[in-house]
Amino acid sequence: MKLNLSDLKNRKAWENANFKLPKFDIEEIKANTMKNPNWIHFGAGNIFRALMANAQQTILNEGKSDRGIVVVGGETIETIYQPHDNLTVLVTIKVDGSMEKTVIASIAESLVLDEGNDVSWNRLKEIFVNPSLQMVSFTITEKGYSLMNPKGEYHPAVVEDFENGPPRPASYIGKLASFLYERYLNGKTPLALVSMDNMSQNGKILHESVATFAKKWVEKGLVEEGFEAYINDPKFISFPWSMIDKITPRPDPSVRKMLKDVGFEDVEDVVTSRNTYAATFVNAEEPEYLIIEDIFPNGRPNLEAGGIIFTDRETVGKVEKMKVCTCLNPLHTALAIYGCLLGYRLISKEMEDPEIKTLVEKIGYGEGLPVVVNPGIIDPKKFLDEVLQVRIPNPFMPDTPQRIATDTSQKLGIRFGETIKAYNEREDLKVTDLKFIPLVLAGWCRYLMAIDDNGDHMELSPDPLLEEVTPYVASIGLGDKGPFHKELKPILSNKTIFGVNLYEVGLGDGVEEYFAELVSKKGAVRETLKKYVY
Repeated sequence: MKLNLSDLKNRKAWENANFKLPKFDIEEIKANTMKNPNWIHFGAGNIFRALMANAQQTILNEGKSDRGIVVVGGETIETIYQPHDNLTVLVTIKVDGSMEKTVIASIAESLVLDEGNDVSWNRLKEIFVNPSLQMVSFTITEKGYSLMNPKGEYHPAVVEDFENGPPRPASYIGKLASFLYERYLNGKTPLALVSMDNMSQNGKILHESVATFAKKWVEKGLVEEGFEAYINDPKFISFPWSMIDKITPRPDPSVRKMLKDVGFEDVEDVVTSRNTYAATFVNAEEPEYLIIEDIFPNGRPNLEAGGIIFTDRETVGKVEKMKVCTCLNPLHTALAIYGCLLGYRLISKEMEDPEIKTLVEKIGYGEGLPVVVNPGIIDPKKFLDEVLQVRIPNPFMPDTPQRIATDTSQKLGIRFGETIKAYNEREDLKVTDLKFIPLVLAGWCRYLMAIDDNGDHMELSPDPLLEEVTPYVASIGLGDKGPFHKELKPILSNKTIFGVNLYEVGLGDGVEEYFAELVSKKGAVRETLKKYVY
């Protein structure tokens, strides 16, 4: 079995191998989409195929839509999408080890985002000026929205685009602004631009980037003055906020072998020029959440029929805060820190470790839930149950503590600092009652020593603050006796890292005491966990 429309006509072979196949006329859907597209998506990665494209497939299978999705991407369009007639295989990895195989055919058209490719560029302009277009969505990673480098300087391509205007921009947002100007010139039809990337207030970030281009071009007389007002008027162009949650790791060897064993031939990875991995299949966990603010000035696709939730901005914010501050992300960070220290290579394996399992349960149920923000549309306790009982323990999801430990210094303030602030502000709670969150923060300081619990060197995951914070603990060795106030104070008092000065809220001294125990000898990490989590 090869992944193309011709081979797909032999439905019996696919069905005998237990693939779920499309139940709609693929060519008819493609023709409808080409003529009157209503949804174009930028970002052709795994999360798009596993969540958005699969949701649209469900809608098409049930006869609740007559159009698919147009997807825009980079080199994977020419290496993965187009050679396989825009088909993809989704392998849903369930917690019992079973794998559900689905051939996704909801992607009706794929285009390269390249200002030098006349065919793609002109087709994109056609799509953007079509009044039928209702939604432009994005999964382009947080970097895709940025116009500046870490020093606050505009990227060279952005500066060039500011000067040259809409004709053929080089930067990502410059290209988007150019297509929006085409729409403005051809009837000023409304449109919703929906960031679906996993970042806080994503709609606001997208709006600011696009509006910057409109402002610069108007100031330089490169576009009509009304374009800036068009971009900033939600009756014309809206920027809904969203919250997304689904784990889609890189293609896994065990999934590849399973597909090969059932006769599926197109399984090999393509390594991109950016050294990322792409394949015709995507493997993903079963649980998924996509919550979108319901402001669509030109109407919208009926994605609620595919399980996507539409609500107001306040509720989107609450769902995000529930996930990021209490019910998922803090637990991931705790698993990352102690998993690295104790030599684990899989997150799921950590949930078989009684001390680590108890630690994250006590952080979630004991310290997080009392201050959780309840969004109403999702029950926090049930969400936490699913995280701890289904998602993180899934032995077939190849996620590592080392990956999750990336950029930890950028995550601690939101993942733990918000809970600390909530305890500090509540009259019925005392911040000094927190025991397990401080243990994680002490664990991070111990992690910065780059020595595991056996006393061996441990590679630290990339983090922009490593050069700043690791020197503070560089002189500390296993077996050294505290106090370590002098070494730890510059770290623990840093509000940029934790969102609070830990000494000012009454937690700094406790973190120091935990740290002293964690460095007391080889094996002290395990010993300290056993002492405090039970």
